[in-house]
Amino acid sequence: MYSELKTLKIHPIDNVIVALEDLKKGRYIKVNGDLIEITRDVKSKHKLSIHNLNPNDKIIMYGVVVGVAQKSITKGSPINTHNIKDEIQKFSIDNYKKSYCWKFPNVDKFSNKNFLGYKRSNGSVGTENNWLVIPLVFCQNRNVEIIKATLLKELGYENNSQGSYDLENLIKHFKKGSSAEQLMDIEIDFNNRKKNNPLFPNVDGIYFLTHDGGCGGTREDSKTLCNLLAGYINNPNVSGATILSLGCQHAQIALLKRSLKKLKFCKSKPLYFLEQQKSKSEKQFIAEAIKKTFIGLVEANKTERTPQPLHSLVVGLECGGSDGFSGITANPTVGYFSDLLVALGGSVIISEFPELHGIEQDLINRCLELDKAKKFVQIMKTYNAKAEALGSGFYANPSPGNIKDGLITNAIKSAGAAKKGGTSPVVDVLDYTEQLTKKGLNLLCTPGNDVESTTGIVASGANLILFTTGLGTPTGNPAVPVIKISSNTSLFNNMNDIIDFNSGDIIDGKETVESCGEKLLKYITEVASGKKIVCARQLGQNDFIPWKKGISL
Repeated sequence: MYSELKTLKIHPIDNVIVALEDLKKGRYIKVNGDLIEITRDVKSKHKLSIHNLNPNDKIIMYGVVVGVAQKSITKGSPINTHNIKDEIQKFSIDNYKKSYCWKFPNVDKFSNKNFLGYKRSNGSVGTENNWLVIPLVFCQNRNVEIIKATLLKELGYENNSQGSYDLENLIKHFKKGSSAEQLMDIEIDFNNRKKNNPLFPNVDGIYFLTHDGGCGGTREDSKTLCNLLAGYINNPNVSGATILSLGCQHAQIALLKRSLKKLKFCKSKPLYFLEQQKSKSEKQFIAEAIKKTFIGLVEANKTERTPQPLHSLVVGLECGGSDGFSGITANPTVGYFSDLLVALGGSVIISEFPELHGIEQDLINRCLELDKAKKFVQIMKTYNAKAEALGSGFYANPSPGNIKDGLITNAIKSAGAAKKGGTSPVVDVLDYTEQLTKKGLNLLCTPGNDVESTTGIVASGANLILFTTGLGTPTGNPAVPVIKISSNTSLFNNMNDIIDFNSGDIIDGKETVESCGEKLLKYITEVASGKKIVCARQLGQNDFIPWKKGISL
Protein backbone atom coordinates (compact mmCIF):
# COMPACT_ATOMS: atom_id res chain seq x y z
CA MET A 1 0.00 0.00 0.00
CA TYR A 2 1.09 3.59 -0.58
CA SER A 3 1.11 6.29 2.05
CA GLU A 4 3.19 9.41 2.52
CA LEU A 5 6.51 8.31 4.02
CA LYS A 6 9.24 10.77 4.85
CA THR A 7 12.21 10.59 2.49
CA LEU A 8 14.54 13.21 1.00
CA LYS A 9 16.20 13.50 -2.38
CA ILE A 10 18.99 16.00 -1.76
CA HIS A 11 20.11 16.85 -5.31
CA PRO A 12 18.20 16.50 -8.61
CA ILE A 13 20.77 14.09 -10.11
CA ASP A 14 20.99 11.81 -7.05
CA ASN A 15 20.12 8.13 -7.57
CA VAL A 16 19.70 7.46 -3.84
CA ILE A 17 17.44 9.09 -1.26
CA VAL A 18 17.57 9.43 2.54
CA ALA A 19 15.02 7.76 4.81
CA LEU A 20 13.80 10.36 7.29
CA GLU A 21 11.92 7.67 9.21
CA ASP A 22 11.99 3.87 9.37
CA LEU A 23 10.67 2.41 6.13
CA LYS A 24 9.09 -1.07 6.12
CA LYS A 25 9.42 -3.69 3.40
CA GLY A 26 6.42 -3.81 1.07
CA ARG A 27 5.45 -0.16 1.55
CA TYR A 28 5.64 2.31 -1.34
CA ILE A 29 7.20 5.72 -1.68
CA LYS A 30 6.78 8.25 -4.45
CA VAL A 31 9.86 9.97 -5.90
CA ASN A 32 9.39 12.46 -8.75
CA GLY A 33 6.06 10.83 -9.54
CA ASP A 34 7.55 7.32 -9.65
CA LEU A 35 5.99 4.79 -7.25
CA ILE A 36 8.75 2.67 -5.70
CA GLU A 37 8.25 -0.47 -3.60
CA ILE A 38 10.60 -0.85 -0.63
CA THR A 39 12.25 -4.26 -1.01
CA ARG A 40 13.78 -4.46 2.50
CA ASP A 41 13.39 -2.59 5.77
CA VAL A 42 15.36 0.67 5.74
CA LYS A 43 16.31 2.37 8.99
CA SER A 44 15.93 6.09 9.44
CA LYS A 45 19.06 8.03 8.30
CA HIS A 46 20.04 5.32 5.80
CA LYS A 47 19.83 5.49 2.02
CA LEU A 48 17.96 3.51 -0.63
CA SER A 49 18.29 3.34 -4.39
CA ILE A 50 15.64 4.90 -6.62
CA HIS A 51 16.98 3.19 -9.76
CA ASN A 52 18.11 -0.32 -10.67
CA LEU A 53 21.89 -0.28 -10.40
CA ASN A 54 24.36 -2.68 -12.00
CA PRO A 55 27.80 -3.63 -10.64
CA ASN A 56 30.27 -0.73 -11.03
CA ASP A 57 27.50 1.83 -11.52
CA LYS A 58 28.29 5.11 -9.77
CA ILE A 59 26.17 6.04 -6.77
CA ILE A 60 25.29 9.73 -6.62
CA MET A 61 24.32 11.73 -3.52
CA TYR A 62 24.56 15.49 -2.86
CA GLY A 63 25.10 15.67 -6.63
CA VAL A 64 28.53 13.98 -6.41
CA VAL A 65 29.90 10.44 -6.64
CA VAL A 66 29.86 8.84 -3.19
CA GLY A 67 30.53 5.22 -4.11
CA VAL A 68 30.22 2.48 -6.68
CA ALA A 69 27.89 -0.53 -6.67
CA GLN A 70 29.66 -3.79 -5.85
CA LYS A 71 26.69 -5.88 -7.03
CA SER A 72 23.28 -5.37 -8.57
CA ILE A 73 21.00 -3.16 -6.45
CA THR A 74 17.31 -3.18 -7.26
CA LYS A 75 15.19 -0.06 -7.08
CA GLY A 76 13.83 0.41 -3.55
CA SER A 77 16.70 -1.47 -1.86
CA PRO A 78 18.89 -0.04 0.90
CA ILE A 79 22.51 0.96 0.29
CA ASN A 80 24.84 -0.80 2.74
CA THR A 81 28.46 -1.84 3.25
CA HIS A 82 27.84 -5.08 1.32
CA ASN A 83 26.66 -3.52 -1.92
CA ILE A 84 28.69 -0.28 -2.11
CA LYS A 85 32.37 0.57 -1.92
CA ASP A 86 33.99 3.97 -1.50
CA GLU A 87 34.73 5.90 -4.66
CA ILE A 88 35.11 9.61 -5.21
CA GLN A 89 34.62 12.09 -7.97
CA LYS A 90 37.95 12.67 -9.72
CA PHE A 91 39.55 16.07 -9.30
CA SER A 92 42.27 18.02 -11.07
CA ILE A 93 43.88 21.43 -10.80
CA ASP A 94 43.69 21.54 -14.61
CA ASN A 95 39.94 22.07 -14.30
CA TYR A 96 40.39 25.21 -12.19
CA LYS A 97 38.88 28.36 -13.60
CA LYS A 98 38.92 31.67 -11.76
CA SER A 99 35.25 32.27 -12.38
CA TYR A 100 33.43 31.30 -9.18
CA CYS A 101 30.44 33.54 -8.63
CA TRP A 102 28.95 33.66 -5.15
CA LYS A 103 25.41 34.76 -4.45
CA PHE A 104 25.71 35.89 -0.86
CA PRO A 105 22.71 35.96 1.50
CA ASN A 106 20.89 39.08 2.61
CA VAL A 107 22.38 40.24 5.92
CA ASP A 108 20.53 43.52 6.40
CA LYS A 109 18.95 42.40 9.68
CA PHE A 110 22.42 41.68 11.15
CA SER A 111 24.49 44.49 9.64
CA ASN A 112 24.29 46.74 12.72
CA LYS A 113 24.54 43.99 15.33
CA ASN A 114 27.44 43.75 17.78
CA PHE A 115 28.71 41.39 20.45
CA LEU A 116 30.53 42.19 23.67
CA GLY A 117 34.14 41.10 23.20
CA TYR A 118 37.66 41.73 24.42
CA LYS A 119 39.65 43.96 22.05
CA ARG A 120 43.39 43.17 21.89
CA SER A 121 46.17 45.60 21.02
CA ASN A 122 46.88 43.82 17.72
CA GLY A 123 43.29 44.38 16.56
CA SER A 124 41.95 40.88 17.23
CA VAL A 125 38.89 40.35 19.44
CA GLY A 126 38.26 37.63 22.01
CA THR A 127 34.93 36.11 22.95
CA GLU A 128 36.49 35.20 26.32
CA ASN A 129 39.34 36.53 28.44
CA ASN A 130 41.28 33.46 29.59
CA TRP A 131 44.65 32.76 31.19
CA LEU A 132 46.62 29.67 30.15
CA VAL A 133 49.18 27.62 32.06
CA ILE A 134 51.23 25.68 29.52
CA PRO A 135 53.93 23.00 29.86
CA LEU A 136 56.57 22.88 27.13
CA VAL A 137 57.22 19.22 27.88
CA PHE A 138 55.28 16.35 29.43
CA CYS A 139 57.66 16.36 32.43
CA GLN A 140 55.81 19.49 33.62
CA ASN A 141 52.31 17.99 33.55
CA ARG A 142 52.40 17.12 37.26
CA ASN A 143 53.46 20.66 38.17
CA VAL A 144 50.65 22.03 36.03
CA GLU A 145 48.13 19.85 37.89
CA ILE A 146 49.40 21.09 41.27
CA ILE A 147 49.07 24.71 40.15
CA LYS A 148 45.60 23.95 38.79
CA ALA A 149 44.40 22.45 42.08
CA THR A 150 45.60 25.54 43.94
CA LEU A 151 44.45 28.35 41.66
CA LEU A 152 40.98 27.12 40.73
CA LYS A 153 40.02 26.62 44.35
CA GLU A 154 41.63 29.70 45.86
CA LEU A 155 40.62 32.17 43.13
CA GLY A 156 37.00 31.06 42.80
CA TYR A 157 37.15 29.25 39.44
CA GLU A 158 36.40 25.77 40.75
CA ASN A 159 32.87 26.03 39.36
CA ASN A 160 34.35 25.41 35.91
CA SER A 161 34.84 21.76 36.86
CA GLN A 162 32.06 19.21 36.50
CA GLY A 163 31.35 18.57 40.19
CA SER A 164 31.78 15.28 42.00
CA TYR A 165 30.03 12.01 42.82
CA ASP A 166 29.23 11.28 46.46
CA LEU A 167 30.52 7.81 47.38
CA GLU A 168 29.48 7.94 51.05
CA ASN A 169 26.43 5.70 50.53
CA LEU A 170 28.43 3.19 48.46
CA ILE A 171 31.23 3.00 51.07
CA LYS A 172 28.73 2.56 53.92
CA HIS A 173 27.11 -0.46 52.23
CA PHE A 174 30.49 -1.95 51.34
CA LYS A 175 31.55 -1.79 55.00
CA LYS A 176 28.31 -3.57 55.94
CA GLY A 177 29.33 -6.45 53.69
CA SER A 178 27.05 -5.86 50.70
CA SER A 179 27.72 -8.08 47.69
CA ALA A 180 28.73 -6.81 44.26
CA GLU A 181 25.15 -7.30 43.04
CA GLN A 182 23.79 -5.31 45.99
CA LEU A 183 26.33 -2.53 45.45
CA MET A 184 25.16 -2.17 41.84
CA ASP A 185 21.71 -1.21 43.14
CA ILE A 186 23.06 1.62 45.32
CA GLU A 187 22.30 5.15 44.13
CA ILE A 188 25.29 7.51 43.76
CA ASP A 189 24.44 11.17 44.18
CA PHE A 190 25.96 13.83 41.93
CA ASN A 191 26.96 17.07 43.63
CA ASN A 192 27.31 20.22 41.56
CA ARG A 193 29.76 22.58 43.16
CA LYS A 194 28.25 25.90 44.05
CA LYS A 195 29.20 28.70 41.66
CA ASN A 196 31.91 30.76 43.28
CA ASN A 197 32.55 34.45 42.77
CA PRO A 198 35.92 34.70 41.02
CA LEU A 199 38.44 37.12 42.46
CA PHE A 200 38.99 38.48 38.93
CA PRO A 201 35.53 39.03 37.38
CA ASN A 202 36.89 40.05 33.96
CA VAL A 203 38.90 36.83 33.62
CA ASP A 204 36.53 34.19 32.30
CA GLY A 205 38.73 31.22 33.15
CA ILE A 206 42.15 29.83 33.99
CA TYR A 207 42.91 26.79 31.84
CA PHE A 208 45.69 24.25 32.05
CA LEU A 209 47.09 22.47 29.00
CA THR A 210 48.78 19.09 29.36
CA HIS A 211 50.23 16.91 26.60
CA ASP A 212 52.72 14.09 25.96
CA GLY A 213 55.11 16.02 23.69
CA GLY A 214 58.09 18.34 23.87
CA CYS A 215 60.77 15.66 24.05
CA GLY A 216 61.35 12.28 22.47
CA GLY A 217 59.87 11.86 19.02
CA THR A 218 61.44 14.02 16.33
CA ARG A 219 62.69 17.58 16.60
CA GLU A 220 60.11 18.44 13.94
CA ASP A 221 57.41 17.27 16.40
CA SER A 222 58.70 19.75 18.99
CA LYS A 223 58.87 22.54 16.42
CA THR A 224 55.26 21.85 15.44
CA LEU A 225 54.27 21.75 19.13
CA CYS A 226 55.86 25.17 19.72
CA ASN A 227 54.05 26.59 16.68
CA LEU A 228 50.81 25.19 18.09
CA LEU A 229 51.41 26.62 21.57
CA ALA A 230 52.37 29.98 20.08
CA GLY A 231 49.03 30.00 18.29
CA TYR A 232 47.24 29.39 21.59
CA ILE A 233 49.13 32.15 23.35
CA ASN A 234 48.34 34.50 20.45
CA ASN A 235 44.67 33.49 20.30
CA PRO A 236 42.41 36.52 20.89
CA ASN A 237 40.62 34.66 23.72
CA VAL A 238 43.87 34.43 25.69
CA SER A 239 44.90 37.34 27.92
CA GLY A 240 48.29 35.90 28.91
CA ALA A 241 50.11 32.72 29.82
CA THR A 242 52.46 31.01 32.25
CA ILE A 243 54.87 28.66 30.44
CA LEU A 244 56.67 25.89 32.32
CA SER A 245 59.88 24.32 31.00
CA LEU A 246 62.10 21.61 32.40
CA GLY A 247 65.17 22.90 30.57
CA CYS A 248 66.73 20.01 28.66
CA GLN A 249 63.90 19.06 26.28
CA HIS A 250 63.65 19.61 22.52
CA ALA A 251 60.82 22.17 22.89
CA GLN A 252 62.99 24.93 24.31
CA ILE A 253 61.73 28.31 25.51
CA ALA A 254 63.81 29.91 22.73
CA LEU A 255 62.00 27.78 20.15
CA LEU A 256 58.61 28.91 21.43
CA LYS A 257 59.73 32.54 21.39
CA ARG A 258 60.82 32.15 17.76
CA SER A 259 57.38 30.76 16.94
CA LEU A 260 55.74 33.75 18.65
CA LYS A 261 57.98 36.17 16.77
CA LYS A 262 56.63 34.89 13.44
CA LEU A 263 53.07 35.85 14.42
CA LYS A 264 51.28 39.16 14.59
CA PHE A 265 51.68 38.75 18.33
CA CYS A 266 49.79 40.85 20.81
CA LYS A 267 52.80 42.23 22.70
CA SER A 268 50.69 43.68 25.52
CA LYS A 269 49.89 40.17 26.78
CA PRO A 270 51.83 39.26 29.94
CA LEU A 271 53.89 36.08 29.50
CA TYR A 272 55.94 34.31 32.17
CA PHE A 273 58.58 31.70 31.27
CA LEU A 274 59.90 29.46 34.06
CA GLU A 275 62.59 26.77 33.82
CA GLN A 276 62.66 24.15 36.56
CA GLN A 277 66.32 23.14 36.15
CA LYS A 278 67.28 26.72 37.07
CA SER A 279 65.19 26.72 40.24
CA LYS A 280 66.35 25.95 43.80
CA SER A 281 63.63 23.34 44.38
CA GLU A 282 60.36 22.09 42.97
CA LYS A 283 58.50 23.79 45.81
CA GLN A 284 60.13 27.12 45.00
CA PHE A 285 59.53 26.63 41.26
CA ILE A 286 55.79 25.99 41.69
CA ALA A 287 55.44 28.86 44.16
CA GLU A 288 57.06 31.25 41.68
CA ALA A 289 54.75 30.04 38.90
CA ILE A 290 51.70 30.62 41.11
CA LYS A 291 52.85 34.12 42.11
CA LYS A 292 53.58 35.19 38.54
CA THR A 293 50.28 33.78 37.34
CA PHE A 294 48.47 35.75 40.06
CA ILE A 295 50.24 38.95 38.99
CA GLY A 296 49.33 38.24 35.36
CA LEU A 297 45.69 37.76 36.33
CA VAL A 298 45.69 41.16 38.03
CA GLU A 299 46.74 42.68 34.69
CA ALA A 300 44.33 40.57 32.64
CA ASN A 301 41.43 41.63 34.85
CA LYS A 302 41.87 45.23 33.63
CA THR A 303 40.44 44.29 30.20
CA GLU A 304 36.66 44.59 29.92
CA ARG A 305 34.07 43.58 27.33
CA THR A 306 33.13 46.30 24.83
CA PRO A 307 30.78 46.31 21.80
CA GLN A 308 32.51 44.76 18.78
CA PRO A 309 31.27 44.20 15.20
CA LEU A 310 30.25 40.70 14.13
CA HIS A 311 33.01 40.67 11.51
CA SER A 312 35.47 40.29 14.43
CA LEU A 313 34.24 36.71 14.88
CA VAL A 314 36.56 33.92 13.68
CA VAL A 315 34.51 30.72 13.88
CA GLY A 316 35.97 27.23 13.55
CA LEU A 317 33.75 24.51 12.07
CA GLU A 318 33.93 20.92 13.32
CA CYS A 319 31.80 17.78 13.26
CA GLY A 320 32.06 14.65 15.39
CA GLY A 321 29.87 11.62 16.03
CA SER A 322 28.13 12.41 12.74
CA ASP A 323 25.01 10.56 11.59
CA GLY A 324 22.90 10.25 8.47
CA PHE A 325 21.10 13.52 9.25
CA SER A 326 24.25 15.62 9.86
CA GLY A 327 24.61 16.48 6.17
CA ILE A 328 20.99 17.61 5.79
CA THR A 329 20.34 19.49 9.04
CA ALA A 330 23.23 20.49 11.33
CA ASN A 331 25.96 20.93 8.72
CA PRO A 332 23.84 22.93 6.23
CA THR A 333 22.64 25.09 9.15
CA VAL A 334 26.25 25.83 10.04
CA GLY A 335 26.94 26.36 6.33
CA TYR A 336 24.22 28.99 6.07
CA PHE A 337 25.55 30.66 9.21
CA SER A 338 29.02 30.59 7.61
CA ASP A 339 27.71 32.37 4.54
CA LEU A 340 26.01 34.98 6.75
CA LEU A 341 29.20 35.64 8.70
CA VAL A 342 31.37 35.83 5.57
CA ALA A 343 28.86 38.24 4.00
CA LEU A 344 29.17 40.38 7.14
CA GLY A 345 32.96 40.44 6.73
CA GLY A 346 33.82 37.75 9.29
CA SER A 347 35.92 34.60 9.06
CA VAL A 348 35.26 30.87 9.22
CA ILE A 349 37.65 27.92 9.27
CA ILE A 350 36.66 24.49 7.97
CA SER A 351 39.07 21.70 8.85
CA GLU A 352 39.28 17.87 8.86
CA PHE A 353 40.85 17.32 5.43
CA PRO A 354 40.09 13.56 5.36
CA GLU A 355 36.43 14.61 5.48
CA LEU A 356 36.77 16.84 2.42
CA HIS A 357 37.78 13.83 0.33
CA GLY A 358 35.37 13.51 -2.57
CA ILE A 359 34.41 17.15 -2.93
CA GLU A 360 37.89 18.43 -3.78
CA GLN A 361 36.91 19.72 -7.22
CA ASP A 362 34.17 21.91 -5.77
CA LEU A 363 36.63 23.45 -3.30
CA ILE A 364 39.30 23.84 -5.99
CA ASN A 365 36.81 25.73 -8.14
CA ARG A 366 35.84 27.96 -5.21
CA CYS A 367 39.43 29.10 -4.53
CA LEU A 368 39.89 32.78 -5.42
CA GLU A 369 43.56 32.23 -6.31
CA LEU A 370 45.24 29.48 -8.31
CA ASP A 371 48.12 29.12 -5.84
CA LYS A 372 45.62 28.40 -3.04
CA ALA A 373 43.94 25.73 -5.16
CA LYS A 374 47.34 24.16 -5.88
CA LYS A 375 48.23 24.19 -2.18
CA PHE A 376 44.96 22.46 -1.32
CA VAL A 377 45.54 19.73 -3.92
CA GLN A 378 49.13 19.20 -2.79
CA ILE A 379 48.17 18.85 0.89
CA MET A 380 45.29 16.48 0.14
CA LYS A 381 47.35 14.22 -2.13
CA THR A 382 50.34 14.13 0.24
CA TYR A 383 48.15 13.38 3.26
CA ASN A 384 46.23 10.56 1.56
CA ALA A 385 49.39 9.07 -0.01
CA LYS A 386 51.05 8.94 3.41
CA ALA A 387 48.00 7.19 4.84
CA GLU A 388 47.96 4.67 1.98
CA ALA A 389 51.68 3.97 2.39
CA LEU A 390 50.91 2.88 5.94
CA GLY A 391 48.09 0.57 4.86
CA SER A 392 45.17 2.97 5.26
CA GLY A 393 43.70 5.95 3.42
CA PHE A 394 40.95 8.53 3.58
CA TYR A 395 38.45 5.76 2.74
CA ALA A 396 38.97 4.38 6.28
CA ASN A 397 37.73 7.53 8.02
CA PRO A 398 34.10 6.55 8.91
CA SER A 399 33.79 5.14 12.43
CA PRO A 400 31.53 2.23 13.42
CA GLY A 401 29.07 4.76 14.80
CA ASN A 402 29.06 6.69 11.50
CA ILE A 403 28.38 3.50 9.53
CA LYS A 404 25.65 2.31 11.89
CA ASP A 405 23.82 5.62 11.42
CA GLY A 406 24.01 5.80 7.64
CA LEU A 407 27.45 7.19 6.73
CA ILE A 408 28.69 4.00 5.11
CA THR A 409 31.44 5.48 2.87
CA ASN A 410 33.87 8.31 3.48
CA ALA A 411 32.57 10.01 0.35
CA ILE A 412 29.02 10.11 1.81
CA LYS A 413 30.41 11.42 5.09
CA SER A 414 32.61 14.02 3.35
CA ALA A 415 29.88 15.34 1.06
CA GLY A 416 27.73 16.01 4.13
CA ALA A 417 30.59 17.31 6.29
CA ALA A 418 31.61 19.86 3.66
CA LYS A 419 28.20 21.50 3.94
CA LYS A 420 29.53 23.27 7.05
CA GLY A 421 31.55 25.53 4.74
CA GLY A 422 28.49 26.96 3.00
CA THR A 423 28.91 28.29 -0.52
CA SER A 424 31.29 31.24 -0.18
CA PRO A 425 34.65 31.47 -2.02
CA VAL A 426 37.79 29.96 -0.46
CA VAL A 427 40.13 32.85 0.41
CA ASP A 428 43.01 30.83 1.87
CA VAL A 429 44.36 27.32 2.48
CA LEU A 430 46.29 26.77 5.72
CA ASP A 431 48.52 23.90 6.75
CA TYR A 432 48.47 22.74 10.38
CA THR A 433 49.39 25.58 12.84
CA GLU A 434 49.40 28.28 10.12
CA GLN A 435 47.60 31.45 11.19
CA LEU A 436 44.44 32.85 9.68
CA THR A 437 45.19 36.22 8.03
CA LYS A 438 42.33 36.64 5.53
CA LYS A 439 38.66 37.37 6.11
CA GLY A 440 36.28 34.81 4.62
CA LEU A 441 36.26 31.01 4.26
CA ASN A 442 39.59 29.36 5.11
CA LEU A 443 40.51 25.68 4.69
CA LEU A 444 42.76 24.31 7.46
CA CYS A 445 44.53 20.95 7.31
CA THR A 446 43.74 18.93 10.42
CA PRO A 447 42.92 15.24 10.90
CA GLY A 448 39.35 14.01 11.27
CA ASN A 449 40.00 13.18 14.94
CA ASP A 450 37.69 15.59 16.76
CA VAL A 451 39.98 16.83 19.53
CA GLU A 452 43.15 16.93 17.42
CA SER A 453 41.18 18.98 14.92
CA THR A 454 39.61 21.45 17.37
CA THR A 455 43.02 21.83 19.03
CA GLY A 456 44.44 22.87 15.65
CA ILE A 457 41.56 25.21 14.78
CA VAL A 458 42.12 27.26 17.93
CA ALA A 459 45.86 27.52 17.25
CA SER A 460 45.07 29.08 13.86
CA GLY A 461 43.03 31.88 15.47
CA ALA A 462 39.40 30.83 15.99
CA ASN A 463 37.69 32.63 18.87
CA LEU A 464 34.71 30.26 18.86
CA ILE A 465 33.94 26.77 17.52
CA LEU A 466 30.72 25.25 16.16
CA PHE A 467 30.65 21.48 16.61
CA THR A 468 27.89 19.49 14.87
CA THR A 469 27.01 15.99 16.05
CA GLY A 470 24.38 13.37 15.35
CA LEU A 471 25.40 10.82 17.96
CA GLY A 472 26.62 13.10 20.77
CA THR A 473 30.22 14.03 21.60
CA PRO A 474 31.33 15.28 25.04
CA THR A 475 34.26 17.55 24.24
CA GLY A 476 35.34 21.17 24.50
CA ASN A 477 38.45 23.35 24.35
CA PRO A 478 40.44 25.23 27.00
CA ALA A 479 40.77 28.49 25.05
CA VAL A 480 37.45 28.97 23.25
CA PRO A 481 33.76 28.12 23.74
CA VAL A 482 32.61 25.07 21.75
CA ILE A 483 28.93 25.18 20.75
CA LYS A 484 27.43 21.73 20.18
CA ILE A 485 24.74 21.47 17.52
CA SER A 486 22.58 18.34 17.23
CA SER A 487 21.42 17.00 13.87
CA ASN A 488 18.26 15.46 15.34
CA THR A 489 15.81 16.35 18.08
CA SER A 490 16.07 12.95 19.79
CA LEU A 491 19.76 13.58 20.52
CA PHE A 492 19.05 17.09 21.76
CA ASN A 493 16.45 15.77 24.21
CA ASN A 494 18.47 12.73 25.36
CA MET A 495 21.83 14.50 25.81
CA ASN A 496 20.65 17.99 26.66
CA ASP A 497 23.47 18.42 29.17
CA ILE A 498 26.10 18.41 26.40
CA ILE A 499 24.13 19.86 23.45
CA ASP A 500 23.59 23.62 23.10
CA PHE A 501 21.55 24.03 19.91
CA ASN A 502 19.13 21.81 17.98
CA SER A 503 18.76 21.69 14.18
CA GLY A 504 16.55 18.60 14.25
CA ASP A 505 13.40 20.69 13.70
CA ILE A 506 14.42 20.86 10.03
CA ILE A 507 13.58 17.15 9.67
CA ASP A 508 10.14 17.76 11.18
CA GLY A 509 9.46 20.71 8.88
CA LYS A 510 9.32 23.20 11.77
CA GLU A 511 12.39 25.08 10.56
CA THR A 512 14.23 25.68 7.31
CA VAL A 513 18.00 25.61 6.99
CA GLU A 514 17.91 29.39 6.54
CA SER A 515 15.74 30.12 9.59
CA CYS A 516 17.81 27.73 11.71
CA GLY A 517 21.02 29.38 10.50
CA GLU A 518 19.74 32.81 11.48
CA LYS A 519 18.73 31.52 14.93
CA LEU A 520 22.22 30.06 15.28
CA LEU A 521 23.82 33.43 14.52
CA LYS A 522 21.73 35.06 17.24
CA TYR A 523 22.68 32.31 19.69
CA ILE A 524 26.36 32.68 18.83
CA THR A 525 26.15 36.41 19.51
CA GLU A 526 24.92 35.63 23.03
CA VAL A 527 27.76 33.15 23.62
CA ALA A 528 30.38 35.54 22.21
CA SER A 529 29.09 38.23 24.58
CA GLY A 530 29.42 35.99 27.63
CA LYS A 531 25.65 36.00 28.18
CA LYS A 532 25.27 32.25 27.55
CA ILE A 533 27.69 29.65 28.90
CA VAL A 534 28.03 26.62 26.64
CA CYS A 535 27.56 23.11 28.00
CA ALA A 536 31.23 22.20 27.48
CA ARG A 537 32.24 25.05 29.81
CA GLN A 538 29.67 24.04 32.42
CA LEU A 539 30.95 20.45 32.37
CA GLY A 540 34.64 21.37 32.44
CA GLN A 541 35.33 19.76 29.04
CA ASN A 542 38.66 21.32 28.09
CA ASP A 543 40.33 18.85 25.75
CA PHE A 544 43.72 19.51 24.16
CA ILE A 545 45.52 16.98 21.94
CA PRO A 546 48.32 18.17 19.62
CA TRP A 547 48.58 16.37 16.28
CA LYS A 548 52.03 14.94 15.62
CA LYS A 549 51.33 14.85 11.87
CA GLY A 550 51.16 11.07 11.91
CA ILE A 551 48.32 9.20 10.26
CA SER A 552 45.26 10.23 12.17
CA LEU A 553 42.06 10.14 10.13
